[in-house]
Amino acid sequence: MYPALRPQRAGGRRPASGNGVDRLRRVQVALGLCWILDGALQCQPSMFRRGFVTSVLLPTARGNPAPVADPIIAVAHFLEPHIAVWNALFAAVQLGIGAGLLLRATVRPALAVSFVWALAVWWLGEGLGGLLTGTASPLTGAPGAALLYIFVGVGAWPRSEHASSRPASGDASGTASPAISGVGRGARVAWAALWVGSAALLLQSANLADRALGRTLAAAGVGQPAWYTSLLSGAARAIGDHGTGFTVAVAAEMALVGIGIALGWKTQSLLGVATVLALAVWVFGEGLGGILTGTGTDPNTGPLLVLAALALYRPDGARALANTSQGAVLARRTVLARRAVLAPGAVGE
Repeated sequence: MYPALRPQRAGGRRPASGNGVDRLRRVQVALGLCWILDGALQCQPSMFRRGFVTSVLLPTARGNPAPVADPIIAVAHFLEPHIAVWNALFAAVQLGIGAGLLLRATVRPALAVSFVWALAVWWLGEGLGGLLTGTASPLTGAPGAALLYIFVGVGAWPRSEHASSRPASGDASGTASPAISGVGRGARVAWAALWVGSAALLLQSANLADRALGRTLAAAGVGQPAWYTSLLSGAARAIGDHGTGFTVAVAAEMALVGIGIALGWKTQSLLGVATVLALAVWVFGEGLGGILTGTGTDPNTGPLLVLAALALYRPDGARALANTSQGAVLARRTVLARRAVLAPGAVGE
């Protein structure tokens, strides 16, 4: 009878859910492009030669305990006689994973394969990210790019629209932060473990020496184009003997990013800080993963950390909360309006 006064459904669930699914799909596509980049880097001429074994695989065994190092050495020597054939297979697997993530119908099997492949690479190709060596640093790629592929892949696993619209457990007040609305507690705990663990690695004695940070930046410039080497060398000179202070400051920021987001503190701002930190680590510590040297096998952890932050961020959560409030107000106004219209008739009766 009064179509203009028909109450709208509070919450705006359909748009929020759709936006959530679209956001998840963008993360899947971005992850697929990362895998394709890995496959393309695996196709570089240097990867089909013996140097891939001696300069990339075998060095990851150094400093690791025997149970970790011995399988790495054994597999490297097994691959060496026919490394060109094996490397072609490695590249095909990574390209296949990437292509599978670009197609909606094959996202789940592609992610499942990527988990198995990434675990094998993390051990046999990255030496568990050097975590057991006592010298691992997030500035040089710890805990390992392969492990982060799993981290982001779990977050990119397809979910139904109903599941994507389900609110997550929130903070102590029971309200989820808009920036991470829809993010499960497990994902936030994993995020905290990643960033707090990275901070702990930075505080190892090997990384706290006064000149350790400068040496890390200078080493990232080896084999790079002249302009990039000059940039990193200049940064190393600027830090000089003050590396300990810089390292402690970076570790404190990493710990804050991990703990703060897990507890729902200023999550939107902290995700921005995490993105800046990840890009700084990628440019100055990881040397862009060595992709400009002709010998880099992947872009390292920097881009994956950025992608992890994007996967955790839920802009549609803020819109959903806003729509819920607006819908509730509209519903109350509609009820009052109907009462105002029907009241005279009720009195007349």
